[in-house]
Amino acid sequence: MNFLKDLRILPRWAIVSLDLVILFQSTFFAYLVRFNFDLELVEKSNAVTGSFVFSGLLFGVMLITKSYKGIVRHTGLKDSVNIFKTVIIGFFIVLAVNFGFEKIISSSYVIPNSILIIASLTALFLLILYRFLVKELFIYLKSGFISNEVRVGVIFGASEAGITALDVIKRDNKSNLHIAAFLDDDPKKEGKIIGGKRIFKGLFNLKNLVETQNVTELIIAVKDLSVHRKKEIIDECYKYNIHVSIVPPLNQWINRGLNTEAIRDLRIEDLLGRDQISLENQKIKEELVNKVVLVTGAAGSIGSELCRQIMYYNPRLLILLDFSESALYDLDIEFRESGMVTPHISVLADIRDLNTMKEVFRKYSPEIVFHAAAYKHVPMIENYPEQAIKSNILGTKILADLSVLHHVEKFVLVSTDKAVNPTNVMGATKRAAEMYVQSLNMYLQNHHVNNYTKFITTRFGNVLGSNGSVVPLFKKQIQKGGPITVTHPDVTRYFMTIPEACQLVLEAGCMGNGGEIYVFDMGEPIKIVDLAINMIRLTGKKEGSDIKIIFTGLREGEKLFEELLNDTEVIKFTHHPKIKIAQVAPVHFFKIEGQIEMFESLIGKNSENEIVFHLKSMIPEYKSNSSRFEVLDRLN
Repeated sequence: MNFLKDLRILPRWAIVSLDLVILFQSTFFAYLVRFNFDLELVEKSNAVTGSFVFSGLLFGVMLITKSYKGIVRHTGLKDSVNIFKTVIIGFFIVLAVNFGFEKIISSSYVIPNSILIIASLTALFLLILYRFLVKELFIYLKSGFISNEVRVGVIFGASEAGITALDVIKRDNKSNLHIAAFLDDDPKKEGKIIGGKRIFKGLFNLKNLVETQNVTELIIAVKDLSVHRKKEIIDECYKYNIHVSIVPPLNQWINRGLNTEAIRDLRIEDLLGRDQISLENQKIKEELVNKVVLVTGAAGSIGSELCRQIMYYNPRLLILLDFSESALYDLDIEFRESGMVTPHISVLADIRDLNTMKEVFRKYSPEIVFHAAAYKHVPMIENYPEQAIKSNILGTKILADLSVLHHVEKFVLVSTDKAVNPTNVMGATKRAAEMYVQSLNMYLQNHHVNNYTKFITTRFGNVLGSNGSVVPLFKKQIQKGGPITVTHPDVTRYFMTIPEACQLVLEAGCMGNGGEIYVFDMGEPIKIVDLAINMIRLTGKKEGSDIKIIFTGLREGEKLFEELLNDTEVIKFTHHPKIKIAQVAPVHFFKIEGQIEMFESLIGKNSENEIVFHLKSMIPEYKSNSSRFEVLDRLN
């Protein structure tokens, strides 16, 4: 039966041949019915000739309507409508021929009208019926008769997305997945049948389906399913070792072509409960269209996604600036192959190099700057505080000062929640950068009436999937079979997806008038150990037995809980539900400028304690945690 396995499409000649046989047999059958199966009368009425005439005329109509071109194993409503049109047109053509023979030639009907009606109805029924029978035969051969490795699954969601998923799975001859039933939370749907599959309420019958049908897969096909419900589904499937996957939004699925490849594994991002990102934002478009936009750190996780979203709004020129050669090259290739028409240029440069930055601003005259370049890995920066000072503070100062000199309209600093009550060098340097741009904005506002650069800060927590975050680390550890390393059982962090963080950066930059520190709604904090457990379960493995979790202790500079505001900061709401303003008393510009300039005299002296001590004097709330610099707090 191997030829059946390879037979994906019924040849057109076979379809035409079957159609002609059915048309001929339907007409002959109509003669038999009309003359009560009296073969003598059937023969006298020229049944064979009439059957050939009816078949020939409808064959001519088929060539026009192309009803034979449909792929039989994908037969649907449109194919049935096309066949209906073919038969109806053929019916009226024969009627016209009969009329001509009677009125013009004064002869008897070619085919009696009663027989014509019976033949047309019979042909319509059989032409549609055999197509659906062949379609079901393909499905049967694919799912059970041929394949020796059939997987049995259920679809959670008996709505439009679920029905589409069932149809796509049935039509895909490469898939060895057989759908046994639907599950749905709507009690009104319980017991009903869709596509030959019964609907069961919720998850109550999942255990029974596992035992009776050997279900090993569950596909979520519900739009805007709550995170709480997704977690319940995962927990229930975890009990019975069921793999969970999800279908994309229906509009995206249709746009990319309906196929089973779009049905993907459930990811940790799906359990965050964040809204879908929409790039249809008129205010951002008005802010960016036809502008020269500079993005620093363009090849990083945040920077690259910022660039992707900015490209959508058609700036006049997008400048991708980064110090990482390979990553910048990859991003440049991605954009060149994407088909985007927005002009862009890649600049390999270090934001700490004053002369190079002067040349970039002189040559390209950026109108909007998104500053995402920074050293951000807490343990690494704790070991190299001088590098963090040079990049996160002095580099930011260089860019901010040049933005003022070159009349940049807006400067958006991408900061972090680790800048709040910092316990590590990285967070403290980002707080110092916040202080400088905010004080600079206040100074410009007080001394210039119009056309001064507006400095805006955006502050948010961890982003899933960013370079160096726990998610890629956990993925690698899971792929290796474990163990997963977590610093502390109680450590919690705020998370959002990279696309959402970048969209909020763009929106905050758009609404900012200068001097604001925008704080994003990060949702509820997540325990890192719970994140690890969910990631293990999403791969179909079990924590403890399959993959162990090991607690390694807090690293230098780390704290258990991150904060979005310190004790002295007050929140102010904006018109955007996810963007708020932290009202922080700004530092006097000349004071912070003098403090930053002092770093230049400290750098290169190989005295990290002096550098960090000076940083602590700038930021009184900076108290080291689990770090060798804790001793410096006693000296303040």
